[in-house]
Order: sequence, then structure tokens, then C-alpha cells
Amino acid sequence: MLVRVVLVLLVGLGLLGLVGAFLLSQQQAPVPVAVVNAPPPPVHVLVTARPVRAGALIVPEDLDSAAIEEDKIVPGSLRDSQASRLQLRGAMARRSLAAGEAFMPGDVLSPGDRGFLAAVLEPGMRAVTIGVDAVTGTAGLIWPGDRVDLLLTQTLEDQTLPSDHRVAGETVMEDVRVIAVDQQLVQGAQGPNGQPKTTNSTITLEVSPVDAERVEVAARIGRLSLTVHPAAQAVAVAGEPAVTPEPPQPVFAGDVSAALRSKSSGKGSASVRVFRGAGDAVEYKF
Repeated sequence: MLVRVVLVLLVGLGLLGLVGAFLLSQQQAPVPVAVVNAPPPPVHVLVTARPVRAGALIVPEDLDSAAIEEDKIVPGSLRDSQASRLQLRGAMARRSLAAGEAFMPGDVLSPGDRGFLAAVLEPGMRAVTIGVDAVTGTAGLIWPGDRVDLLLTQTLEDQTLPSDHRVAGETVMEDVRVIAVDQQLVQGAQGPNGQPKTTNSTITLEVSPVDAERVEVAARIGRLSLTVHPAAQAVAVAGEPAVTPEPPQPVFAGDVSAALRSKSSGKGSASVRVFRGAGDAVEYKF
């Protein structure tokens, strides 16, 4: 009888051990977690900030960035980066681009490409290059596609002139398009050490054949400098007659310095009449 009781107890303990082990295994079993694949982040590509016509030079205001899902990107689209932006600045658009359209490598002609200069010139125009420095070249902030005025400052050697009229400045040409800045533009306006340049040494302008001769003469008689036009120019209103501005008059040293005017005030006065055409004369008083 005692043996039978012992056997029953051993069987009961075995069953309890099995149940405990099963329950323990159920508690320690890891709960399966559903894995959700996150979508890949969008890719930023370079697009046009505004419509760009064929033949125009790309300026910084033409560039914008758009976030596009990777599977929807047109193959070959330029990714937005500092290097890509520098590569596009100054390049010529081969075709017209709508606002928000992604830039493709074949859409532009870069300054280093063969035939760039000839392609960027308008029919009948010429390319002329002038030397500039950190001051006359506006501290290296001019880019191809900008529009500038060309200023001439000269010292008049005629000792018979009053002292306040021996230095003169005048605008030689207005609203001229810049088509190239140095040869380093091919490398994205970088210096020899790979860093962005802070000054320019040459500026190439698009001018008429006659104006090209004027630039060469002006470079011999005085110092040339540039002033930049704003990016947004006034647009003529349809139906209103175009207004032709008067040719800019020269500015003499006495127009700037009151001290020079007072120094020359007691030396008498003289006048010179310059004829610009039949019946069109301008008188300058000294």
C-alpha cells in the first residue's frame, strides 16, 4: 500500500513539473513583432525656379530644389548639391525649360564645352574681354548672365583745364550681357586650390561690332569698371510708347568735390559745344 502511494506521488510531481515547464516556456517565448519597412527618404534634385528660354545663361535665381521620391525621379536628373549648382551657373540652356522642370545634363552647354562661346552669342554680336580687379569687377560677385553698365574713368592731361575738370567719369555702355567670367568658370568659378574665387581677373561681354571697338579704345584711355543691374528689370507696358533715355552726361571731379569747385571758381569760365548730330548740340561749361 505504501509503495502504491509513493508511485502516485511521484507521478503527480512529474505531471506538475511538466505543467510548470510548459508554462515557463510560454512566458519566455518572444512575442512576434510586425516589421514595417519605412519608405526611403525623398531625393533632392535641381529644378528651374522660373521658366528659362533656350539660349539663356543660367544664373543663381534660375535654380531651385525639389524633393522627389526616388522611384519617381527621371533618370539622369541632377541631384541638388553645391557642386551641381556651381556646374550649372553660367551654362547655356540648349532648350526652353518650364518652371519646376528638372535639369538634365543634356539640357545645358557648359563653358568648357566646345563651341560654347560661339553658341552663346546672339546673331551679329561679338565677345570682348576686359581686365578687372577686386574693385572694378565688384569683388568677384559678377556671374555670366548678369547685365552690367560699363564705366570709364580718366584723367585729362590738358593743363589748361580747370582742376575740377581734369578727372572725368562716364558711362560708355549700358545694359550689357556678361557671357563669361575668367577661364576658371569651367571649374565652377574655383581657384587653383579648389576653393571658391573671391575676385575675377577678366570679364567677357556681349557687344555689337561697333561697341567692341569702343571698349578697346576706352580701355586705352582710362580705367574701366562695371556696375550690375538688378535681376528684375522693369517691363514695358503694352500700348505705351517706349521711352529712350537721354545719353548719360560725363561727371567731372568738380561735380563730386565741392573743394575742387571752390578752387576753380575764380579762374573764369569757358564752354564747349559738342554736336551729336544735325541740330543736336550739348554745351559743357567749365
